[in-house]
Amino acid sequence: MLGELMLRPMDLLLKISVPFASEEPSPEVSVPSEEDVEEALNTLQDNLGDVNWWWNVVVPHLFRAAVIIIAAIVFRRILVKAINRLVKSKVHKKRVGVDGKSSPSTTAVIDAKRAMQRSETLGSLFKNVATIIIYTFASLMVLSVLGFPVGPLLAGAGILGVALAFGAQSLVADFLSGIFIIMEDQYGVGDVVDVGDAIGTVEEVTLRITKIRSVDGVLWFVRNGEIVRVGNKSQNWSRTVLDVSVAYQTDLAHAKEVLAKVGSDLYRDREHGHLLLDVPEVWGVEELAADGILIRLVVNTKPGEQWTASRLLLERIKYAFDEHGIEIPFPQRTVWVRGDEDVPKVLESQAKKHRPMDQSKRTPTGFSTDPEGFDHDGDGAPDGDGAGGDGGGDDN
Repeated sequence: MLGELMLRPMDLLLKISVPFASEEPSPEVSVPSEEDVEEALNTLQDNLGDVNWWWNVVVPHLFRAAVIIIAAIVFRRILVKAINRLVKSKVHKKRVGVDGKSSPSTTAVIDAKRAMQRSETLGSLFKNVATIIIYTFASLMVLSVLGFPVGPLLAGAGILGVALAFGAQSLVADFLSGIFIIMEDQYGVGDVVDVGDAIGTVEEVTLRITKIRSVDGVLWFVRNGEIVRVGNKSQNWSRTVLDVSVAYQTDLAHAKEVLAKVGSDLYRDREHGHLLLDVPEVWGVEELAADGILIRLVVNTKPGEQWTASRLLLERIKYAFDEHGIEIPFPQRTVWVRGDEDVPKVLESQAKKHRPMDQSKRTPTGFSTDPEGFDHDGDGAPDGDGAGGDGGGDDN
């Protein structure tokens, strides 16, 4: 009846003495006359001052509304406790599975931690969804008990849902993608990912967007619905792959021994050894390149630590190669001269052609007046029209 007081006041005034929960549908009411309005106001005034009206009509409806609200609060608490208990059970199983092993690997520990974080995140999501659903139904029931017509509200919600389905498809896709990203543990906070346009460290994952910080400090906001593929570079464990180049005259067996010792020393290092999950392995010759032989060294590291481990290994490999006299090659080329021309004369001609420029031909900016930077004629005069060119004047 309170809802009718707000939605149809004239009808209420004409039927003020009718009980709240009338089972019979009310007939259509025409526009009341002044006498009817005055009578209804008088009846309302009498009812407001009547204790029996408050006790027999208003209090029962308010009591039912209060019961619905209390029941919704209690039911929500029971459901939240059940979700918390389920999450704790999952977390406990993961923790016991790791602690029960005699020597659990670092990968298993990291996997268990990620599973526990994922369970807690999903538990929080389910609690929020349950809260919204329970309180929404409770609100509709309270409005129905107080006499508000719920039908128009449900019809309006249906129209709103259709409008959202057509006008907010991308928003719905973002939320659904965010739920599956969390449930499937595609990535989490702290992971280094490649989602196409953005590459960097994940700083925050919500149901709608993912925040990624690139290596140059740019914070990317990526909508979950637009993520087609994800490359996670730091989930559970990472790997460093180093292709070390040595000269062709190097003893490969000795070079592999040196590389293996460098990796073993880093694994046992007290300061940086915790970055590695296993002892680095030398896989052998990877390629016979143009300038040297590539030997592949690989090592599994903690998530996101592959770049730090790579830098440390490269630095130590350089010192070890210098100590053992192993040459790190530089680009080299072998020149073959064919024909009857004398080889020393060819080499002398090439050396003369590329000899350093004469200091007397340098301009104040330090470049020769010869556009090619060399005196191709060999007679001391610049190319072109001889000494009479524009660039052939004296320096003063």
